Amino acid sequence: MALTAEQKKKIIKLFATGKGDTGSPEIQVALLSENISQLTKHLQDHPKDNHSRRGLLKMVSKRRRLLHYLLKKDDNRYKVIIGKLKLSK
Repeated sequence: MALTAEQKKKIIKLFATGKGDTGSPEIQVALLSENISQLTKHLQDHPKDNHSRRGLLKMVSKRRRLLHYLLKKDDNRYKVIIGKLKLSK
């Protein structure tokens, strides 16, 4: 279920704002989005897995908070990340 090191490197490369950037909100949101999509698929196969469901809800909340931070900080960066990840507003 967790992302592999190769998947993380690919996502970091796609969403980095500069050289050596590994922790910007854009990267964090992208990594969380990938984890959320994988966990959603897992929960479709295992609907009674409540422990994973709780983790999913925590990830969704964290992503929401990061996106809200980006919206307050820089509206353009927020719109770019929403567009790249195809998330609804």
